[in-house]
Order: sequence, then structure tokens, then C-alpha cells
Amino acid sequence: MKLMSGNSNLPLARAIADYLEMPLTDAAVRRFADEEVFVEIHENVRGEDVFVLQSTGYPANDNLMELLICIDALKRASAKRITAVIPYFGYARQDRKPGPRTPISAKLVANLITVAGANRVLSLDLHAGQIQGFFDIPTDNLYAAPVMSADIQARFGGENIMVVSPDVGGVVRARALAKRLNNAPLAIVDKRRERPGESEVMNIIGDVTGRFCVLVDDIVDSAGTLCNAAAALREAGAKDVVAYVSHGVLSGGAVARVEASSLTELVVTDSIGLPESANGAAHLRTLTIAPLLAEAIKRIADESSVSSLFD
Repeated sequence: MKLMSGNSNLPLARAIADYLEMPLTDAAVRRFADEEVFVEIHENVRGEDVFVLQSTGYPANDNLMELLICIDALKRASAKRITAVIPYFGYARQDRKPGPRTPISAKLVANLITVAGANRVLSLDLHAGQIQGFFDIPTDNLYAAPVMSADIQARFGGENIMVVSPDVGGVVRARALAKRLNNAPLAIVDKRRERPGESEVMNIIGDVTGRFCVLVDDIVDSAGTLCNAAAALREAGAKDVVAYVSHGVLSGGAVARVEASSLTELVVTDSIGLPESANGAAHLRTLTIAPLLAEAIKRIADESSVSSLFD
């Protein structure tokens, strides 16, 4: 087994390599003067089971091309099996046609990864579970819920916890976390989105009065939804509001928006490297998913059960 990494999230790759007690594959992933991606593998991978770790976050297209070219280099170097480990699958929000003459980009990216030569895909908290069906190769979708629930119980175990979904579409995700938190009650924020990147909170479904509210979502991008939801929960009588999110995209002024919001804390995983604006942010904290990913990689290599990680 070998573990190779692109440039999108080297700290996470090194943490996974440390957990597995193995070095990262010696490879150069660099740019030519015109920004073309070039990959050169400096060790023999013939007949090896290789895992390529690369999130497709910002800059999404550069990181996606790195992943595709890494896979192609391994395929041409006669690797036995290539698993694309994509902690954050960047095009996942384009999983359907929201209107006429629009693409389904998540399916296009799935096709690109498959055609490049990947034999398997491993990801974390896909925006929509059906994206697994976009791939014609085995796809494992891991969940950050066990990591989040352990942290919530360790830090806020004595609180009167209520799990809150920031929209109707995230109810299944919120219910799964609530179940891990000793079947904590569930509330839903009903919102209406007028245009992409903007949201308007309408009302709260459930009584949050005096509750310690835990908002849970898969992606925080502009942070508008989370901040509006937190304000609405406070107005509805919530004692405190924290948010747990799998992927901290945090584009534009998202970090400043979180710092000025009603959120006591925003907790994200290290599936994506945080932007520079997050340095020194008082209300932002990171949870590592390196042990979870490393254990899944180990089980895939050993041909044992991955789903048992979540039993």
C-alpha cells in the first residue's frame, strides 16, 4: 500500500501517513510557467495499492486537475489499484438541474475521475448521497458524525442539547447526529433562498427555548445560512448556539461574518485547508478527521468492512 498526496491539503495527508505509520510517496506535483500541472513519481508503484489524497476545494479547478493527472501518472506507472481519496468533493452542489440549460457538473467530474483511471473513490459527507451513483466504480462515503458527536459530548455533555438543521434538506444529517447524542431532540430552520449565496430565515420548527442548540451542516461557504439561523435561534429563546460543519469552504468574507454573528463557535473538520482569513479567528475551531480517513484507508487496503466504522 502507498499513500500519495497532491498539494490541496498536505497537513491532512501527513497526519494520515503518521497514523498509518508509513511515509508519503515521493512525488513532485508542480506547475510549469504557464500553470500547467506536472506530476512525477520518484519511486516504484508497479503492482501497488495506491491511495491519492486530494480535496477539490479552492482553487477547485487547479486541485481537480492535480488529482486527475496524479491518477493518470499512477495508471501509466502500472499501479494495481488507484483509490481517489477526496475528503471534500468540490462540485457536489451541482448534483441536479436547478433550471433549464444548466449542467450536472458533479456527474461530469465523476466521469473525469473514472476515465482518468481511478478504481475506487473515498469521500467524506458528500453534499448529496446519490452522488455515489454518479460513479461507475465503488464509492465509499464516510461521515464526520462520530467525530463531531464525540467532541460535542466531551465539551457540552452537561448541556440541554438540541440538534438543529439549518434547512429542510439537512434533516437526515441532523437526525443522524441527534441519534448519536442520546437521541437529542431535533429542530429545523425553515428558510427561503431568493438567489445563490443568499438566504432568508422564515421560522423555527420546534421549541428551542432554553436549549443549547447545535447547528449541523455539510458545507459552510459564505456562512450566510448559518449566521441567519443562529440569529433566528437566539430570537426564539435559545440559550446558546454552536455550529458543526464538515467542510469549511469559508469563501469571501465568511470568517468575518461568523466572528460578528450570534454563533458562540463554528467547528469545522480539516477536510479543506482553511483560508488565511481564518488565522486567529476567535470563534472558529478545527476537528481532525485524519484518524477516520486513515482507518477507512487501512480497511479498504485490508479488504475489510468500512461501514463498521459507524456502527
